[in-house]
Amino acid sequence: MASSGKTPKGTPPRRAGTAAVLVVGCVAGLVACGQGEGSATALDAATRALPASTQPGTASATPTASSAEPTPTGPPAFTSSVSKVTRDLLRYSWRPGCPVPLSDLRLVKLTYWGFDDRAHTGELVVRDTVTDDVQTIFKRLYAQRYPIYRMRLVDVYKGDDFDSIDADNTSAFNCRPATGSSSWSKHAYGEAIDINPRENPYRHADGTVEHENAREFARRPLDRPGVVNAGDRVVRTFAAFGWEWGGSWAGTKDFQHFSKGGG
Repeated sequence: MASSGKTPKGTPPRRAGTAAVLVVGCVAGLVACGQGEGSATALDAATRALPASTQPGTASATPTASSAEPTPTGPPAFTSSVSKVTRDLLRYSWRPGCPVPLSDLRLVKLTYWGFDDRAHTGELVVRDTVTDDVQTIFKRLYAQRYPIYRMRLVDVYKGDDFDSIDADNTSAFNCRPATGSSSWSKHAYGEAIDINPRENPYRHADGTVEHENAREFARRPLDRPGVVNAGDRVVRTFAAFGWEWGGSWAGTKDFQHFSKGGG
């Protein structure tokens, strides 16, 4: 007659731990006796009867500290380097007769934070006397996650300041006169930087701007990424090293412009 699967009344229930011990004991006995092929078969059967947690070679299902998922890494650290420039590097932005010789200019490569929330490497050419300022200022801006759209040499645009600005390119040295003047710009000395020129346009006294793509950024204050406002962290960071902001000028405002000592 087939078993009903119920435990007869009066019979104490079997404990799993006891059964496991008995099976393990049987296994040990079989191994100790070394009964040949038949014993090996019995050993396999006995081993399969063990609970998974007691079978030889079975790893514990309990997670350990080493199984935790790794912590994702953050953005790369800020880096910068300074090197001498060559005539070929500045084939459009420098020429004989400029107020500073090539030997006084330096190429600064540095990390900046982009509008895409990623780190990028940019290039600026500045005078050798301000390389320390530039590296420290942009290190602080990177730590602040102040976004910069693009940072290439103006020579990428064949020295054309209008095209560089239209591309929202942050740049520094360019041997050219100041806007609306016959005098040299501070850019011609390598002591000025235009930062995010689309978001920070040159605004005439009548409120107009030269670049159509910058019209929506002409008013101040303006809470938009990359925009510089009076007294904000960007202005304060540059000011800590003696760089003045063109947005503080009376009448005409050059919101993109920072220069060592003003001008």
